[in-house]
Amino acid sequence: MKHLRPRLIRASLIYSITLLVACAPLETYYKPGASVTTLNRDTTTCEVNALKDVPVSFQIRRNPPVFVPGNRSCDADGNCTGHHGYYIDGGVESYDPNVALRNRVETQCMADKGYAPVSIPPCPDSIARATPAAATTRLPALTKKSCVIRNKSGSFQIVNRAP
Repeated sequence: MKHLRPRLIRASLIYSITLLVACAPLETYYKPGASVTTLNRDTTTCEVNALKDVPVSFQIRRNPPVFVPGNRSCDADGNCTGHHGYYIDGGVESYDPNVALRNRVETQCMADKGYAPVSIPPCPDSIARATPAAATTRLPALTKKSCVIRNKSGSFQIVNRAP
């Protein structure tokens, strides 16, 4: 039974992540009328170019230790005991200081191709259930009522609800 526990935890984690992704807005670049294939190709090109222009620069930093001061505890008879303070290791972290610049370079590249970053909210369950399953192949004009349905295949469907 113990050997099943990691599998159950892994399956539960995958299911939870899938639910979170399905409920999250679609963050993407957008150009009305562009095909999704062209969007994906342009995004990959800009990501690769941004990585060439602003390469990853992993750095490691050690965080300072944290001092936990000692305290004194006394019992009902007034007998007190002092406890010494101690340090907790601050740990080590790695980071890439170029991430923000690389993202700006990628966004500028996509802007040069006519795309703008957008966030499309997920469709309510009632809309998702009532909409025939499909995948968006060409990006429609967005409205205030636009929403997205994420498909299990990783594709998505943008729906422009009636006003």
